[in-house]
Amino acid sequence: MSKLFICGTPIGNIKDITIRCLETLKEVDIIACEDTRQTLKLLNFYSIKKKLVSYHEHNKKIAGENILKLLNSGKNVAYVSDAGMPCISDPGADLVALARENSFDIEIIPGPSAFTTAIALSGLNTKQFVFEGFIEQKKRAEFINRIKYEKRPTIIYEAPHRLLKTLQFLSNELEDRNLFLARELTKIHEKFFYGTIDETIKFLTENPPRGEYVILIYGAKNDENFDEMTINEHVKFYLQNDYDLKSAIKNVARDRNISKSQVYSVIHKS
Repeated sequence: MSKLFICGTPIGNIKDITIRCLETLKEVDIIACEDTRQTLKLLNFYSIKKKLVSYHEHNKKIAGENILKLLNSGKNVAYVSDAGMPCISDPGADLVALARENSFDIEIIPGPSAFTTAIALSGLNTKQFVFEGFIEQKKRAEFINRIKYEKRPTIIYEAPHRLLKTLQFLSNELEDRNLFLARELTKIHEKFFYGTIDETIKFLTENPPRGEYVILIYGAKNDENFDEMTINEHVKFYLQNDYDLKSAIKNVARDRNISKSQVYSVIHKS
């Protein structure tokens, strides 16, 4: 039976690819990719000749149906993103869902990911963290509401032409929060920077952004003594800071290390 293979490819250094991934790319019938030009560089480096088909955010509906037809005809198809592990901040997740809905086998070939690489480099305590990917420009207020009082590190991606604008927005909303900035991971011009948001803006003003960035935003320093609050007061604290009730309850449960049902039980009695 035909199968869809989800293949992790290098995020920068072209040698960061698994033997299993190379074997898979050589064996499948067709490779679906975001940008055929980008994938062709990888295939040429490893002397792999395969038919490429385009599958990206803007054609995923039609391209997805065409990939289903290929699978139905007995072809094995590999999907790769432009860089790194597919289905993270790219349309690969939709392709996987489509294949699963149509009962095709799916096999994952793990590979590098920019945000896990940045986490390892940051030195932050990342037993827990929040991954937000690219911030939707029209939903920046919602994004800030989610992370303003978040004590875990938050990881986002950003393109160079939007980076300074995004950092200025973060500076206005998060004040003196610290950041770890990583650029061009695993490449020759790999760069890192630690500092406050304003220090990072100053650094980038003097060193214009180039390449895509991973940004680790340090968790909020919690000056509130939640132990001295009742659960109702604790929920009210979040509601007053623009959280909806569902998010407030979730945060209270996390802060107190109790279940959400316990929080619900208390506030519904009041």
